[in-house]
Amino acid sequence: MPAKLSVNLNAIAMLRNRRDLPWPSVTHLGRIALGAGAHGLTVHPRPDQRHIRFSDLPDLRALIDDEFPQAEFNIEGYPTDDFLALVEKSQPNQVTLVPDDPAQATSDHGWDFAKQAAFLSPVVKRLKKNGLRVSLFADADPDGVGAARDTGADRIELYTGPYGGFHSDSEKAAKELEKLGKTADAARAAGLGVNAGHDLVVANLPALSRRIPDLAEVSIGHGLTADALEYGMAETVRRFLHACGW
Repeated sequence: MPAKLSVNLNAIAMLRNRRDLPWPSVTHLGRIALGAGAHGLTVHPRPDQRHIRFSDLPDLRALIDDEFPQAEFNIEGYPTDDFLALVEKSQPNQVTLVPDDPAQATSDHGWDFAKQAAFLSPVVKRLKKNGLRVSLFADADPDGVGAARDTGADRIELYTGPYGGFHSDSEKAAKELEKLGKTADAARAAGLGVNAGHDLVVANLPALSRRIPDLAEVSIGHGLTADALEYGMAETVRRFLHACGW
């Protein structure tokens, strides 16, 4: 089965937050994305709320529950006590833990699982006790997969930024793709599911899907939102679904 598509709404929220106005509506654009066939929605509520606001979460939870009950809600973020409380209140289907500093513009590296296992393991246990699937943001590093599994997580999310960053250099992109593929192979052998996200676009998704045919989910925001300015949200979702193999 092709990778499911989760639409990250942060870029839409960032555009809305430029003005003290209710548009573009994060919930409305999420509705259009799900109506066009997206399998879920992703948000990353940072402490300063510069993108998604905490007040968006109940509306998005209700959108999925009331109109698209088959869709999934994925919340990602750094696991502070405040973040964990927010997640437990929102009850997403999946929590993706990222090692972000609050000042970072965007997620740009995965966890050092060996060094941070003692920190991550109780967090993962707490989230799973609440019935939530847990995914951990991971660099392309097959050697780190065993320590990721030992935290009790269900999946890793491959950080695909370097792969997407070589969009104009096919040779370097191919090398990054193979690193991602080997990490996915190691994760599969360890019993972990594999997600992917960051700088994925219509042009580079097919090769990723071929190299990792059992990829469970891709979470895409910036590239998808950029395309939506040209093609509209519904048509853009259909284009990305096609690139994933649907």
